[in-house]
Amino acid sequence: MATIKAAILGFGTVGQGIYHILNEKREELREKLGVELEVAKILVTDASRERVPGTKHLMTENIDEVLAEKGLQVVFEAIVNEEPAYTYLKRAVEHKCHVITANKVMFAKRGTELQDLAKKNGVFVGYEATVAGGVPVIKTMKNILLVNDVSRIQGILNGTTNYILTKMRGEGWSFDKALSEAQRLGYAEADPYNDVSGQDAFKKLMVLSSLAFGEQPDWSEVEVIGIDTISTEAVKEATAKGLRYRHVAQVDKLSDGRIVGKVEPILVDSEHPLYPIDDVFNAVTMETNYIGTLTLVGPGAGMYPTASVMVEDYAEIIGKRAGFVVSI
Repeated sequence: MATIKAAILGFGTVGQGIYHILNEKREELREKLGVELEVAKILVTDASRERVPGTKHLMTENIDEVLAEKGLQVVFEAIVNEEPAYTYLKRAVEHKCHVITANKVMFAKRGTELQDLAKKNGVFVGYEATVAGGVPVIKTMKNILLVNDVSRIQGILNGTTNYILTKMRGEGWSFDKALSEAQRLGYAEADPYNDVSGQDAFKKLMVLSSLAFGEQPDWSEVEVIGIDTISTEAVKEATAKGLRYRHVAQVDKLSDGRIVGKVEPILVDSEHPLYPIDDVFNAVTMETNYIGTLTLVGPGAGMYPTASVMVEDYAEIIGKRAGFVVSI
């Protein structure tokens, strides 16, 4: 039986989730894919600190050591920023490795370059985890686009802001109190700027725009408005009218072909598909010419939702190479 060697770049929450799932699913993946999977290297910033028992011998601080691993075929990337993530994945692709990423900051800006390079090198790029965590938006949209045209995408793409708005409405909490609780529960970072300002949702929206329309709007023309100016009083007034605040990222293809986008808090009524989406859940609504309106809902973040779709990307890539379709 063939052995496939994999590397994990970044060993925080998501990276550890990938490692656990690959080990827990090892027998099942072997049966379905007909290959033996081995995590051969884990790239970290501090190799002296063992995050998961039994992994110290796998850890390195040097990307050269990762790429020098004989037989390396798949690289999982769970680093936060554009660099060094893009440079590492570019090098991995040039080494004929398939790459799977959860990095929406990098992929929103460099995803097209990375996919073009992968095509030239005969490898695949998996990026399901860049948008909406455990919600299979990318896979579903790829299938829909085989026949349908998408004219509009609306989404709740950030679980932190959705949690805050839910608590402000359901519990009467202030923005500050809801944010503090989100941080305590691990939904929000110590520095929550990217979440509450809308920048996180914006990057994810750009990934969806590239997939749906083959292009993105001019970033400088996309208005991005956060939720930190919404008061408890405003939420109460909306609730009394049967309305709910949702932090919505939206991109449209207009009749003249222009692509326009916006991220902002809006009020929705009970007829809107995003009305019932509460807590840390994400949702994406697509308007298509044949299917009509389709909405996907699921957990937006976390160790296992994000890591699981990355492993699913891996199974799909290996399945493509072998000429069959795999689901786990």
